[in-house]
Amino acid sequence: MRHFAFDDQIASQFEAVRDALETSVPRLDAQRPVVFAGTGTSLHAAQVAAYWVNELSGGRIRPLAVETHAYALRGAIQAEDQIVVISHRGTKRFPQQLFERAKQAGATTIAVSGRGAENPGGDVVLRTCDDERAGTHTVSYTTALAVLGRLVAQLVGGAAAEFNAALSTIPSAIEATLALPAPTDVPPRLINKEPLFLAGFGIDEFSVREAALKFKEGAYLWAEGMSVELALHGTPAVFEPRHGAIVAVPEADDGGRTQSLLGLLRELRVEAITLGAGDYDLPFAKTAYLLRPFVSIIPLQRLVAELARRRGSNPDTIRGDVEPYKSAIGRVRL
Repeated sequence: MRHFAFDDQIASQFEAVRDALETSVPRLDAQRPVVFAGTGTSLHAAQVAAYWVNELSGGRIRPLAVETHAYALRGAIQAEDQIVVISHRGTKRFPQQLFERAKQAGATTIAVSGRGAENPGGDVVLRTCDDERAGTHTVSYTTALAVLGRLVAQLVGGAAAEFNAALSTIPSAIEATLALPAPTDVPPRLINKEPLFLAGFGIDEFSVREAALKFKEGAYLWAEGMSVELALHGTPAVFEPRHGAIVAVPEADDGGRTQSLLGLLRELRVEAITLGAGDYDLPFAKTAYLLRPFVSIIPLQRLVAELARRRGSNPDTIRGDVEPYKSAIGRVRL
């Protein structure tokens, strides 16, 4: 079956995350506002980082997670702000505009970026990994999480002692997840199932949102990621047997809502794939609740690769090598 650079990038995450966790990071000021900015996959990393800060500080620190484009053009930036911009390559227009506006305002800026860009901007530059060869990004997401995890641990200080210790176990959890069999038995259950919707509770919501983007880029399937509660609130009106679902099963108490969703899907004859730490359709290694994004995304990435092989899509190029996509996408890419 066809092999992609995408496969290699997925497999590289053990070593890349292990190395990224060695990154030396500055200590942000817990008394000043913190803004995490990103677009697409980088926005999902920003949202995870903001969730970590809020949880670990007990709500004492309430950071923002914003889309770089909107914040670069419309964000209210003050001198006391600490702005962390996540970008795969650090060369895009709107991250640069955000850095320029932030510096004009006197704000502190940090770039979290790949190693390819010579000058991605920021008062401090924290590197994640080598630039990815596949257009559908994987390792730059998990290494950004690793660097952000170190930054968050420094920000919240003593409140993050357990979190910081748990971070050191993540490479082995990634290695164990990658050692699990590829999800080759799942694609047949999703044949002719479109769109896909993915749902998760708490920290898992960010993983399913990130995975939905990967299904679009790599498998050319329309997908949407959402919270479990949104999947139960109004959304059931559109569920049909032609749809497919992927549901992250939490270990944290969600008031029984995930099981309610799975029951609803069975009743409406929607094919539901389960994702979780244990005996599920898409398993991953057990880890601390806050660190699930490192491992829960991996079986979803691997499923994208398997679907791409069956569908004839290419996660390396994301249609950037064929017309009319090549020209049309090229004109809007910044």
